[in-house]
Amino acid sequence: MAQLPPGIRFITSFSRDQWYRAFIFSLTFLLYASFHLSRKPISIVKGELHKHCASQVELDSYKEYAAQIQPVKKPFNASQCGWEPFDKSNYKQLLGALDYSFLCAYAVGMYLSGLIGERLPIRYYLTGGMLASGLFTAMFGLGYFYNVHNLWFYIMAQIANGLVQTTGWPSVVTCIGNWFGKGRRGLIMGVWNSHTSVGNILGSLIAAYWVSTCWGLSFVVPGVIVAVMGVVCFLLLIEHPKDVSCSCTPSNHGGEADISTEFVVSSKTFLNGASRCRIQMPTLNAKENGKPQDAEMQHLLTDSENCSVSLSSSTVATGEGRHGTSAISFLGALRIPGVVEFSLCLLFAKLVSYTFLFWLPLYITNVEHLDAKRAGDLSTLFDVGGIFGGILAGLISDRLEKRASTCGMMLLLAAPTLYMFSAVSKMGLEATVVMLLISGALVNGPYALITTAVSADLGTHKSLKGNARALSTVTAIIDGTGSVGAALGPLLAGLISPSGWNNVFYMLMVADACALLLLLRLIQKELQCHADHTLFKEH
Repeated sequence: MAQLPPGIRFITSFSRDQWYRAFIFSLTFLLYASFHLSRKPISIVKGELHKHCASQVELDSYKEYAAQIQPVKKPFNASQCGWEPFDKSNYKQLLGALDYSFLCAYAVGMYLSGLIGERLPIRYYLTGGMLASGLFTAMFGLGYFYNVHNLWFYIMAQIANGLVQTTGWPSVVTCIGNWFGKGRRGLIMGVWNSHTSVGNILGSLIAAYWVSTCWGLSFVVPGVIVAVMGVVCFLLLIEHPKDVSCSCTPSNHGGEADISTEFVVSSKTFLNGASRCRIQMPTLNAKENGKPQDAEMQHLLTDSENCSVSLSSSTVATGEGRHGTSAISFLGALRIPGVVEFSLCLLFAKLVSYTFLFWLPLYITNVEHLDAKRAGDLSTLFDVGGIFGGILAGLISDRLEKRASTCGMMLLLAAPTLYMFSAVSKMGLEATVVMLLISGALVNGPYALITTAVSADLGTHKSLKGNARALSTVTAIIDGTGSVGAALGPLLAGLISPSGWNNVFYMLMVADACALLLLLRLIQKELQCHADHTLFKEH
């Protein structure tokens, strides 16, 4: 019998379950990348909506000349300072209002979206949201083609888009949480969360391609892409492994303990000062004795009263009762240990990240004196750094088994890095490139970890007793609270930037410091549990 070709051998080396998981991983990656692709154009187009013009005398002369020649076709905008109404001296406040409109609507809608998403099929809910998002993204760009200069038209387009985009995050996180267990979740979701940066990069490149010639297409093209991906979602998305008769948790390979292994748990409790730490050590069946338990079975977050480092099988939401278990309430989700702390931490972390998302191209334009297209292209380096930062945060948190400590370490490094960025970016293009990469990694690392691995961990916390339907609500609460910061950041940047860009960076550094302070209690508990666990093993 002839040997199988190498390509076929490669395909058959993976199980059916593994191929399904790889497919869902890739599909949800592309779906949410398209959401971010549609959010980025506004930051690129800002440099075109308001241009730095010469003196008012020259502008008046131009208007008189334009009135005299009476062109056959009315130009889209007669002002040489940009697109009316953003050509006024208060353009930063007007552009900030656009950001604030989108992000406020997104923050408010996110709290509702998680509750609604738990009660509707994910595929239908996500498809509807993507089609509507494509419509309202394109609607902003249609203002160019129909020569619209009413501020409220653009604000309403942003509000509508912000509301419908809230369907995305709870849906994709719930879906990916259904398909992937806790083992190596930080690394897997760190790689998966790079869709944010990939979407930002693609959105920047697409928007920058048309920004100087026809900025309306900078919105219309991303809107069409999101709508097309909504159709793909309707045709291909599989909500849960059980829908295609796959196992609920990934199979283990390479000598890892089988999830179905039976345990006989023995508990040992001891006191260490004022803190009480209970450590549960599993005793395997005789034939399995000595076989290490997979990290997938370990709890990450601890209870508020005591620290439980459990190596035994945990209660993970697997969807066994996803149709028979009622959806969790809003207050019930808030009572899960760690939800409040991580939500408030994300508020400040996302404030920093979204300030860069919406204002970085304009900052580069002002500091480096580049046109809108080149500034948009250069701003993608921040997102490239974000890809590496998210993966690094997931990898470190998996290795240390300390999500809060990993976030705290990166936040501690981010604040001085932002100060360096504000100083070094004025020294030349090369220095700006380096600092964009480093800042992107440190700013987006904690943001990526909290919105993915931490949200999934909390949404499948042992206190939920297997209620898989809580994941969407928990994810929405955490990201919704973060979105409040995302709304405040660009707004504050618009208000503060007229007094100098340095003041904007001081605001961002204070936000990073606040995010770190909010995690101190969880970091302390993680370190205390680690010390107690080490002491127990020595005895």
